[in-house]
Amino acid sequence: MAAAGGVLEFLRGQPVIVLFLLLGCGYLLGRIKVYGIAPGPVIATLLIGLVLGYFGFRMSPGAQAVGFALFIFSVGYQAGPRFVEVVKVHGLRYFSLALFVVGLGFITSWIAGRLLHLPVGGTAGLLAGALTSAATLAAAQEALRAGVVALPAGWTVQAAITSIGTCYAITYVVGTVGAIALVTVFPKLIGLDLAEEARLLEAQSDQDPREPLQARAYRVENAEFTRATIGELSERLWDGLAMVRVRRGLEWLTLAAQEHLRIGDEIYAYGYARFFRQGIDRAGPEIRILGEMELSASLGHVVIARKGAVGRTLRELDLARSCGLVVCDVKRDGYTIPVTRDLVLQRGDVLTVVGPAWGLKSLPDILGPVEVAAIETDMTTFAFGIAVGAALGLLTITIGGIPLTLGMAGGLLLTGIGVGWLNAARPTIGRFPDAARWVLMEFGLLIFIAGIGLASGGQVVPMLRTAGPALIAAAVMVVVVPIGLGYIFGRRVLKITPVVLLGALAGAVTSGPALSLVTREARSSLPALGYTGTYALACILLTLAGTLIVGL
Repeated sequence: MAAAGGVLEFLRGQPVIVLFLLLGCGYLLGRIKVYGIAPGPVIATLLIGLVLGYFGFRMSPGAQAVGFALFIFSVGYQAGPRFVEVVKVHGLRYFSLALFVVGLGFITSWIAGRLLHLPVGGTAGLLAGALTSAATLAAAQEALRAGVVALPAGWTVQAAITSIGTCYAITYVVGTVGAIALVTVFPKLIGLDLAEEARLLEAQSDQDPREPLQARAYRVENAEFTRATIGELSERLWDGLAMVRVRRGLEWLTLAAQEHLRIGDEIYAYGYARFFRQGIDRAGPEIRILGEMELSASLGHVVIARKGAVGRTLRELDLARSCGLVVCDVKRDGYTIPVTRDLVLQRGDVLTVVGPAWGLKSLPDILGPVEVAAIETDMTTFAFGIAVGAALGLLTITIGGIPLTLGMAGGLLLTGIGVGWLNAARPTIGRFPDAARWVLMEFGLLIFIAGIGLASGGQVVPMLRTAGPALIAAAVMVVVVPIGLGYIFGRRVLKITPVVLLGALAGAVTSGPALSLVTREARSSLPALGYTGTYALACILLTLAGTLIVGL
């Protein structure tokens, strides 16, 4: 016991060691799967922080504030391009769903807070935890620090902030497990086969994203292929994604739609396996791929930023014909989405393409910057963006005797959105590569969550004793009501297909683990289309909700 006490005393004087041990253990424990589900680093870091907080460990307010700033600004940066593009491409459908789910969560939390007589800040903690939104938590706590909320007699700002964190810590686990259970168990209750639904949708889109890429070549010996024009053959056999080239003798040809193939021509193609089962193999015997044929010699990642590419489909861009490139992967907000010829590209999408080097060189002028070159972060814009956002949060406007302010969370979110949108429009400004953004956002989030756990560790047990069962029941309601009614609203009013809708509901409650399980159940990446449609919008709405609900 004495040795353990000595270790604890030593660690109390080493905040850097404690912080990084906490983060490292959080990531390590977050990977351990229970019944096939990994809790993730946020839950693990929060739980470890609560244990250490119970033993008196604390984090410097300055360190937590830096983590908060990095996280909120990065959330805004990520959401910036998507906020406008989602509304433009999908109309108000995903915005309506996100607003419906967040609004119901807000109302349910407010009612539960009133009925349970939660302490000051408890309702904000309930909303943030049940909908697994660290942005809501951060916004609510910052609103208290900024003095925009009048506290009742006997309450200090720090006590109210601790109350928010304690309720968040208790309800976050409920929110995570509840969201996972709803989006995976609910389909079984209504007899919905997610895998079959996803298979039917993929069949309608004429592309199975799990198909491997292949390179093959054929010598034309079937006279039927010489009678039809190139245009007719393309209409019948081409999937809109494969790269196809024709060699006649020693010459590579570019054939117009009205021209014909000849006996002896050689067809070289690179594309998804399904393309080769659609009839091109009937052209004649398969031959060896020439070494000089650069079908997939180079690979690159390009960010959709050019005005001429945003809002267009892969079919319309026709990269296979214009650049000799095949799109083998598309990521939106870091999530892989199905590659189909009718996929509408949105600003900020990242395409992985393969093909000849000359084709890659033409991409910046057609689509946007190639990510290989984007290895440096524009630290000038990044630093000034955070400084300006924090300054905006200090401004207060009085209307009708009521002081109104964005708060630091709102200011950082606003500048982050602005810089993110500006970068999407002009990639040379505010460059923030995905890897760098992920590190800073994840690092900032976990520092902030670690601080919450450490500050709330001493209050969780008393809160569980006094309001634990009721608070947990309230968290269940805040998860069940928005997701359950959101599913009905999405199906009957918005007419979203079930597979995509479940992903969208996971995004509306900002639950990455729920999306992972829906994707696994569906055996498809289709749910990610819905998730990316609502996630960015929900992050913004939940940040604003955190500032608003703490004052009610």
